[in-house]
Order: sequence, then C-alpha cells, then structure tokens
Amino acid sequence: MTLKLDGSYLKLLNHFEHQSLVILDDFGLQPMQQEVKLALLQILEERHGKRSTIITSQMPTGTWHEYINEPTIADAIKDRLTATAHRVELTGESMRRKIR
Repeated sequence: MTLKLDGSYLKLLNHFEHQSLVILDDFGLQPMQQEVKLALLQILEERHGKRSTIITSQMPTGTWHEYINEPTIADAIKDRLTATAHRVELTGESMRRKIR
C-alpha cells in the first residue's frame, strides 16, 4: 500500500483522529478489507471519549459482528462505538420516497 510507504497513511489517520466530528455514512455497504478494519479500530481508539463519531447504516447493529467477520476486532470496534453511544433507530418508510 503506497500510503504506508510515503507516510501519508499516518497523516490520514491523524487527520481523522483530530476532527471534532467524523461521520461514517452508509456503514456496511461493502465488504471491509483487513486494512480498513484495523484503521477504523485505530481511529475509534484515538477518538474514544474525546471526540464525536456518527455512524449511519442500513445494517442492524446486531449484524455488525458478522459483517466485520473477525471476532476480536469486531468486539473492539463495537465496544468503542457503543460504550458511550446515543443510539437512534429509525423506522418507517424512507423520506426520499416522500420527497419525490
């Protein structure tokens, strides 16, 4: 991975870690590569208890463990996301359909 060789990978992680708010929209739409799992865990670890993170997903949180597909990393990610989380679950018809 070229980002790791020239140092820009660490700069990118550092950038995400220091933003006051990070929003991960549509979490779980594509399979997660190992590098992404580890990067997400690292970012969440650095942000935990310090800065806000919002995650939106069509996938129920109960299936995230299976989606991440690596028990230790999945437990760590879910722990950092849910320990102090405010969870909002929306139900009903999509608002996009009503706007059209």
